[in-house]
Amino acid sequence: MDLVNRIIIVDDLANVAAGKALDIAQSAPVDGYHTVMAGTADVAAVVGAEIVIVADVATNPVSEWKDEAGLALIRRVAGLNQRAPIVCAGAAQSSLVERGVNELGIARTRLFGSAPEALRSAVTAIVALEANAAPSDISLSVLGRPPQHIIVPWDEASIAGRTATEALSAAQLARLDARIARLWPPGPYALGSAAARMVRTALTRTPRVHAATVAVNRDEGSPGRSAMMPVTLSSTGIATLVPPALSSRDRVRFETTMRT
Repeated sequence: MDLVNRIIIVDDLANVAAGKALDIAQSAPVDGYHTVMAGTADVAAVVGAEIVIVADVATNPVSEWKDEAGLALIRRVAGLNQRAPIVCAGAAQSSLVERGVNELGIARTRLFGSAPEALRSAVTAIVALEANAAPSDISLSVLGRPPQHIIVPWDEASIAGRTATEALSAAQLARLDARIARLWPPGPYALGSAAARMVRTALTRTPRVHAATVAVNRDEGSPGRSAMMPVTLSSTGIATLVPPALSSRDRVRFETTMRT
């Protein structure tokens, strides 16, 4: 997107990180960007970074950073760079958000996950098919805790200027609700795209609402637990949590999910 001067890929396997960086850099003349790509094994490369993204492990691309190893990495990154937002891009990293806030004391505005944005894109895609509409004409939110407690507030969702409850029948909405849990976890391409989209918004300070994994506070549910919530972003991380307009039924579902 040509938004930053440099991107550094960090992994214990320095040769793999450098190789991936070189592969990406070779597309610069085609795609017309000037960002410098580099790879290293030195985690200290995060010093001075504007944003840090935690993804997966080069030795096992389907294994995201999580559990004790992931928490140790978050601790080290947060110690080396005390200002940059830390974006957990994986679908299995909600516990890193929870533990990073609760155990490491990182501000919840600084440590959050981007996987819900990938889920929201997937939900948008199946709604577009159901409604025979363009995905760009659809606006919706995703809330709760995936995969079994995903809430899409259909009353506030819109399809080409109409509410989803007007544009779709009750049977269609029920069919969509039944399919949503199967959309989790999103695939690696969707996860990467969602993380990049949220980084772009943060760097450009665009007033756009995204779905993120955040640690909730006492007013929102069980303190410290992670949940999918609508947010706006800034260069320092989460700028605001956007309260969704929920029907009575959805509010009960949401509150139950947040307090169990």
